[in-house]
Amino acid sequence: MRQIHELPFSHEEVFAGEAGRHIPYHRMYGKQYCVPALTVYNEDELRELRVAAEAVQGIYGKVLRFIQRYMPDGFLVQQLGIHPGLVPAARMEMVLGGITRQDWIIGEAGFKCIENNTDTPTGIPEAAVLEGILVGMADGSAALASPSADMDECIRLCFRSWLEEYARRGLMGTVTFTSFGDHLEDRTNTQYLMDRCREAGYDVHYAPLEELEIVPGEALYHQGRRIDLLYRLYPLEYLIDDRDEETGVDIGAALLELVQEGRLGLMNPAQHVLMQSKGFMAAIWSLYERNEQTPEYCGFRLFDDAELAVISKYLLPTYFESGPFELQSIPYVAKSYWGREGRGTSLIGEEPASGSANHGTEHIPFLQERQQECIASKGDAADEDDAEIAAYYDNQPKIYQQLAPMERAQMATEDGRYSGYLLTGVFVIGGRFAGVLPRIGEKVTGDMAYYCAASVSLVK
Repeated sequence: MRQIHELPFSHEEVFAGEAGRHIPYHRMYGKQYCVPALTVYNEDELRELRVAAEAVQGIYGKVLRFIQRYMPDGFLVQQLGIHPGLVPAARMEMVLGGITRQDWIIGEAGFKCIENNTDTPTGIPEAAVLEGILVGMADGSAALASPSADMDECIRLCFRSWLEEYARRGLMGTVTFTSFGDHLEDRTNTQYLMDRCREAGYDVHYAPLEELEIVPGEALYHQGRRIDLLYRLYPLEYLIDDRDEETGVDIGAALLELVQEGRLGLMNPAQHVLMQSKGFMAAIWSLYERNEQTPEYCGFRLFDDAELAVISKYLLPTYFESGPFELQSIPYVAKSYWGREGRGTSLIGEEPASGSANHGTEHIPFLQERQQECIASKGDAADEDDAEIAAYYDNQPKIYQQLAPMERAQMATEDGRYSGYLLTGVFVIGGRFAGVLPRIGEKVTGDMAYYCAASVSLVK
């Protein structure tokens, strides 16, 4: 059971001031999202997380370059699920690193990275600001510290690496940041990054996504201002299908054409869509199992012995089909290629809880108890919207990953004591460990999970 340090303050006392200004979405869907408590890790755990997360990110970068340089378009489309219109931009090589968040399970199987959110990760102000506020509110005798204290500097350095490279390619000037203007969480995350970019010495500008205009073959604009550098909190797999209903212009295709022609610099770069695909995890495992065969294909052994050890220790067997697990009756997870917030994810073959009457295969969809409660309060229209969203994710191709049991955690909430499962998000920014985002929710962590800030115990 993970140790949770509960603060002697109510939710309202914590978020009435500075914390609420930084995280205005501390309640979401009408329910508490951030709790006045701290998830406690020990120093050895944080030390291993730091080393492991950076090593896993190195594996992702190496496989990214291998796929960009050696794998045919058919592999990107069929095995990774990349839209054909995204392929040319995704093949463009940009500096490695970027703003990413890995998801880790710390449990009886050790430390296991189960996903990597490489395109549009959120949760940044929570780790960078709220964590420090909450750690500062803890009783001094608790001897707790903030593990995400260096996150702001990592963000500044990441933008410098991007913008220096784009400058070498002839793209300079104001950096425009965009997200849906009326989506509070996305806008807050985007503007937080914008402020760090300004601190790094660059001119910045915020433009709501719905106000951007594109002239195909020419440029992207906001209120007449030409955009050459764009940070976008908007997934590329959505963008590629965007079409202006009035003009008939394929917005996504036109924007990516600007990227391919060197007229627009994206952050995160388009190459990140390859790693965002869940198929990328299966590709890593396939290359790991066939490492001795890669010299025949490309003339060199892809992974050295140290990298093989990292994959074996920190990643899970992941395949494009479920057969390897079904043949051996091994519990596994089915994940949609573009699943987000647990959508399109099912747990299969897990042992039921003690005392349960169900002793067969257990399918646990993404829509868990707290989400069901939230949807029930929205009405019939919301039911239809959520059903449509669920169908979008459930109908995607899937990968299959060995199931790693999660650690339990209990804490106080406004609705009483809550017993859930801990998922540890680890930000790796510019290739460096940057911060921790713990969420406590159901066995499939969805958007109704609680954020319970990270802390590290300094007591031996």
